[in-house]
Amino acid sequence: MNRILMCILFAAVPLLAQTPYDSLYLKSSLYKNRTAIFASSETTSAGIVFLGNSITFAGDWNALLGRDSIVNQGIGGDNTLGMLHRLEYVYRLHPKLCFVMAGINDIYEDVAVERIFKNYTQIIDTIRSKHIIPIIQSTLFVNPKWKRAEGKNQEVKKLNALLLGYCTANNIMFVDLNASLSVGGMLNDQYTTDGVHLTPAAYSVWSTKILPILKKHGL
Repeated sequence: MNRILMCILFAAVPLLAQTPYDSLYLKSSLYKNRTAIFASSETTSAGIVFLGNSITFAGDWNALLGRDSIVNQGIGGDNTLGMLHRLEYVYRLHPKLCFVMAGINDIYEDVAVERIFKNYTQIIDTIRSKHIIPIIQSTLFVNPKWKRAEGKNQEVKKLNALLLGYCTANNIMFVDLNASLSVGGMLNDQYTTDGVHLTPAAYSVWSTKILPILKKHGL
């Protein structure tokens, strides 16, 4: 093959191929397993869905909130793109409320905050288009036990500021969990097992922020 033609073809490959970030969620066996469970679930309705990553997944929300109508759709390691591409499993349950927490995995994948925010607003807008009320929960700060905590928390702060502005402008509820779970711009040591994942005490605090919202919506 002509060497110049070969160079042109190889140069074009990056333009056609997905970036690692775009396809990262598809490479997760946990993502595939959990979405397969969602797809085969015989549950056809739920008043409330929790959408998120491992932090959401680890919460026993029905027990914490004294309900039996909550479906936990957290997936460990998931990012905003992964959540955006599995929203069909939220829709099929026809919930009244969808609590969303996302972003920390994207941030640790070194994705620009502006791109994370764009993905996040797509999640919000798509949920609303299905007549489901999104409740946005702040992306949690990490603790110094976790790698690169100080620098990454600045990105968390920036993302939350963008989300708060978007929610305020669009009459969407934003729940600032960092106000209760963090101190000095860091996840409080007493509320984390490893710097990012939460203790039972943290989930208890979190649930106290959710209960008034459920009561407000008659759930």
